[in-house]
Amino acid sequence: MMDPQRRHHYLQAMGIVRWQRRGRAERPAEPDCPAPRADGASPVAPDDDIGVLDWEGLRERVLACTACDLYRTRTQAVFGVGNRNADWMIVGEAPGAEEDRRGEPFVGRAGQLLDSMLHAIGLDRQQVYIANVLKCRPPNNRDPRPEEVEQCEPYLRRQVALVRPRLILAVGRVAAQNLLKSNAPLSRLRGRRHSYGEEATPLVVTYHPAYLLRSPLEKRKAWQDLQLALEVAGR
Repeated sequence: MMDPQRRHHYLQAMGIVRWQRRGRAERPAEPDCPAPRADGASPVAPDDDIGVLDWEGLRERVLACTACDLYRTRTQAVFGVGNRNADWMIVGEAPGAEEDRRGEPFVGRAGQLLDSMLHAIGLDRQQVYIANVLKCRPPNNRDPRPEEVEQCEPYLRRQVALVRPRLILAVGRVAAQNLLKSNAPLSRLRGRRHSYGEEATPLVVTYHPAYLLRSPLEKRKAWQDLQLALEVAGR
């Protein structure tokens, strides 16, 4: 258990002066389909053996993937980072420009805020596993397209199966909607326990750190989400 003085320090790092617990919210629903390749390249794509790959095999497959056209504009695929035996798995939307350059999810200012959020509940980046729904950056950071998500989904499913987390924290609307197969707004997905995949891994939804940087008043609600995540994870 983190001592109150240290906890206060991390809350201040998130830009929060005083936190208050509040209530909860609700609900989920669907996605779409793949596009055939029009060029003559031999695609390196997800297939039936993804579910048996070990970490290194999976990483090599992701880094070489040409299943959708995002491989044409990426600098590199962004596989994931962190503790491969973590209790918590953090899942975001897709790499941004800095992540695309460095090959690591959640770097830059958004990554620093995510680190502060984790510190506020007694965790750090080395204790969790961090990945994205998409492994390649969409041009101009646009929202992922359904066919892109579908091609990448086997990779994320296998990462979850290998980590076997006690909790998935979905950060941001796009990640939450794709993980939950839902069109519901973030406000209705927050504040409750969901589950992901055949193993029904507990899942909690919160805001993306990049959004919190633009809308700092929502950090209070993000704190409520983190408290719920702690409760669901049994910590």
